[in-house]
Amino acid sequence: MNISVELTLTPLQDDFEEPIIGFIKKLRKSGLVVLENPLSTQVYGDYDEVMKLLTNEIKLALELMDNGLMYIKIVKTDRSKYEPDF
Repeated sequence: MNISVELTLTPLQDDFEEPIIGFIKKLRKSGLVVLENPLSTQVYGDYDEVMKLLTNEIKLALELMDNGLMYIKIVKTDRSKYEPDF
């Protein structure tokens, strides 16, 4: 089963950029489809592969912060090719 996941990592600290950049760079190295925009990062692929990656990388990212939030949305389909038709 393929999924689409939207992630927003929000470190609640002054030096917030480094944890976000590090997290995104690790996702990019995964071999999965990873797309970014200024507000979130999307990961697309097989459910088991995506969730294994996210379980490990979210834990590591949160451990590197004093306080932080991770917003996650999961859709049961691969939406990586989505283009608006309006």
